[in-house]
This record gives sequence, C-alpha cells and structure tokens, in this order.
Amino acid sequence: MRSWLTRLGASRATWLVLATCASLAAAPEARAGDWCGNGVWIDAMIGSHHIHPKKDFEEFNPGIGVECWIAPEWALTGGYFRNSLSKPSLYGGGVWAPEFAHWGFIRLAAMGGLISGYPYGNWGFGHDHTIGPVIAPLIMAEYRRVGANIILIPPIPSSDLPFTIGFQLKVKF
Repeated sequence: MRSWLTRLGASRATWLVLATCASLAAAPEARAGDWCGNGVWIDAMIGSHHIHPKKDFEEFNPGIGVECWIAPEWALTGGYFRNSLSKPSLYGGGVWAPEFAHWGFIRLAAMGGLISGYPYGNWGFGHDHTIGPVIAPLIMAEYRRVGANIILIPPIPSSDLPFTIGFQLKVKF
C-alpha cells in the first residue's frame, strides 16, 4: 500500500504545509493566543552544509515550516523541505529551549520528532522505512520579529548522510 504522502504528491503536500502555516499565522488573536501564546514563527528552510561527505548531496534545500510556542521554553514545530537526497521531507516534533541556555539574542535548544524522506533501514518505519526519528540541537538567533535557526543534524548511516548543518530564516507573526 502506498503512503498517504505518495498518493498526495509532493506539490500538494507543499500546499498543505503552506495552508497550515498561513492558518496558524492568520488565526484570530483569541484562538492563536490560547494555543501559541508565546508566538508563531514561520520558518524558511534555505540550505545545508554536509561535513566530510563521501558523495555529493544537494545543499539547496528550500522549504517552509512553523514553530508554535506553547510556553516560553516549549514549541511544536512542523514543515516541509526538499532534502539533501532531492526528495520531499515532512517533519514534526517538539522544541525545548531552556531559559538557562538563553543569552540575549541567542538561545540553544533541542528538537526531537519524526522526519520523512530518508532511508532509515531498521530504524525507520512505514512501508518503505523512510520515516524515522530525529533529535538535533539548534542554535537560534532572534531579534524582534526576525531570526535564524542553525540545526545540527546527526548522521543517518543507512543513507550515507554525514553530519549536516541546516539553515533556516524565520519571521514572527
């Protein structure tokens, strides 16, 4: 049986993520205040850099995502991007940005969740084992309503994917 993402198609998945992001950003203040009371950020995935790769990977990785800050130290996040294997990837999970790791415009955080689009082998699930866990530290730089995320992505050995640094720009709504 084919996955819902394959049936939906990558372009429709992109529009689905965009619509979700827009609806969170445009939600009435009372509703958005209840759920994302500590802010909504729209993230634009820009690219990545692979550390000592054994083969060529795509380093331009366009995509879009959202961070819904449900508390000062906790956020829900999700989005879509074109990954380094030139395949569509969806991700979702949580972000923890403890107050003790916050210095002015810079905060250190950790993200954990699920991501699709990479062959995970025995660690993956789904009919083709392309959905798997991700735990990654982040460096977040934020000034007023603009910011950037630097994501330190651990290697995925079953994909021959080395340690990777991802770059996002973001705007707060």
